[in-house]
Amino acid sequence: MRILDAATRLGSEHELARVQMTEVAKSAGVAIGTLYRYFPSKTHLFVAVLLHRLELGADRLPARKPDVCARDAITEVLIEMTRRFVDRPLLASAMLLSNSTAPAAVVPDSEEVRRTFHRILFEKAGLDDPTEQDRNAVRLLSMLWSGLLVTYLNGGATLEETEADVRSSCDLLLAHLSE
Repeated sequence: MRILDAATRLGSEHELARVQMTEVAKSAGVAIGTLYRYFPSKTHLFVAVLLHRLELGADRLPARKPDVCARDAITEVLIEMTRRFVDRPLLASAMLLSNSTAPAAVVPDSEEVRRTFHRILFEKAGLDDPTEQDRNAVRLLSMLWSGLLVTYLNGGATLEETEADVRSSCDLLLAHLSE
């Protein structure tokens, strides 16, 4: 936990390329060998940070209200997640870059990030038994959402444009959940 906390702090202060594993170890109060035993690379480390933040933040996301359709519930969760991610732009960039370049066979947490992200969306939408169409839509939506965040973080869109694009994406991909 100390390692993830140290990486979160340093990743919030510096671009990924400037975060040094020796600094993470020092800040966490662990030997560099210990850090590398658990996280063989910065990619492993920041994918683990992403997974940790998803797991911690899931309970604080809005629950589906009885009068809200599943599509709108997922939309609101993604808007809230967008706002939380962009609140720490350097950390968000580090996590998203690490996750997008992490081969699942080499960085198992990257697959767990995907499963956790999808589980959060299904739970918040009240979809206990998602259909194949639901799973495909959420899979595509998660990739699209990640790309929208990267575009925002790289200065290619405003937050308002990003949120509008998230809403449009949900409307298009989750139209079958609008009832």
